[in-house]
Amino acid sequence: MKRILVTGATGKTGSLVLKQLRKQSDRFEAIGFARSPAKITELFGSTAGFIVGDITDKSSLESAIKGCDALVILTSAVPQMIAPPSDGKPPQFAYPPDGMPEIIDYQGQKNQIDAALQAGIEHIVLMGSMGGTNPNHILNKIGNGNILIWKRKAEQYLIDSGIDYTIIRAGGLIDELGGNRELLIGKDDLLSTNPPDGISPIIPREDVALVIINALIEANARNKAFDIISKPEDAPNATVTKDFASLFAQATGGM
Repeated sequence: MKRILVTGATGKTGSLVLKQLRKQSDRFEAIGFARSPAKITELFGSTAGFIVGDITDKSSLESAIKGCDALVILTSAVPQMIAPPSDGKPPQFAYPPDGMPEIIDYQGQKNQIDAALQAGIEHIVLMGSMGGTNPNHILNKIGNGNILIWKRKAEQYLIDSGIDYTIIRAGGLIDELGGNRELLIGKDDLLSTNPPDGISPIIPREDVALVIINALIEANARNKAFDIISKPEDAPNATVTKDFASLFAQATGGM
């Protein structure tokens, strides 16, 4: 039985991960960490099994992580629409002042890693995003937030921390059922800039959740960092990924 703390547990991917972990109650005791009691209750029915806190508050993190074996980091800055599309122009987005990527995706993740170090956590699974090798990526332009740059800095901090890590950089996230596709692992954004057979570099959130959960189980997922996308369900000669040990064997360490 492993005690797992899941931060960002009321996000779209975080809630999937927490719910799936709780279905394996013989293997995991899963604790959620989030800021809003109202959102926790909306998604989970009550705040039972949750710790209400903020990743910018080190003391709340330190108390939440005590007694845990592993940490799953699913926190991320989220831009807000400040102007809807009009006159053929796309919508405009910005981050709230206290929710800039430097605060959430770097300092907030650094706080989590530091708390994990202090608590003696043995393994951190961190969800990142593809595109981080390109400083001019469109996601970095949103609200001048440089979100992918700050995410990469946090990933390097985790690697340098000495804690066993698994860094999962997902492609474009789609809300479709998981467990029906062949998953592909890569590095350095090559799955995005040069995808095999010209496929779209996307992946269902449920498949990302499966990868995260299996990273907590499979020993050879540790000290690996990788990009991940999926083949279309109807791709010729595709084989649905079931063997996650073999999948992680394709990944390598370091950035």
